[in-house]
Amino acid sequence: MAKKANSSDGLAWREFGDGVKNSAAFERPVEELPPEKQNLRVQATRAGRKGKTVTVITGFQAKPETLQALLKQLKTQCGTGGALKDLEIEIQGEHKQKLLEILTKMGYKVKISGG
Repeated sequence: MAKKANSSDGLAWREFGDGVKNSAAFERPVEELPPEKQNLRVQATRAGRKGKTVTVITGFQAKPETLQALLKQLKTQCGTGGALKDLEIEIQGEHKQKLLEILTKMGYKVKISGG
C-alpha cells in the first residue's frame, strides 16, 4: 500500500516499505576459495575505455576485502593504478605477462585470455 513519506527524508511518496534499507539482504554470498582452487583469466582490453589499455583479471571467488588487498599489492608491483569492479580487478596498462607471473607465484591458476 502506498503512503506519504516523511518530509525529513526528502521523499514525497514511497510505495513499498518503511524506508529502512537492509543492505545485508542485497549482498551476494561469496564462497571464499583458496588461490590454488581458483581459475583466473588475464586479458588486455580497450573496449569502452576511450582507447586506453586495461588488463582485466576475472574468475575470482573471494570476498571484496580480499580482492581489495590483492589489488593494492598488484598495483604496487606493476607500478600503476587500478580498480576493483564487480569482483574483477582492472590494472591500467598492458601487464598480462607480469600479472601471470605474479599470480602464479601466489598460487593461483592463471591463463592469458584473448590476443
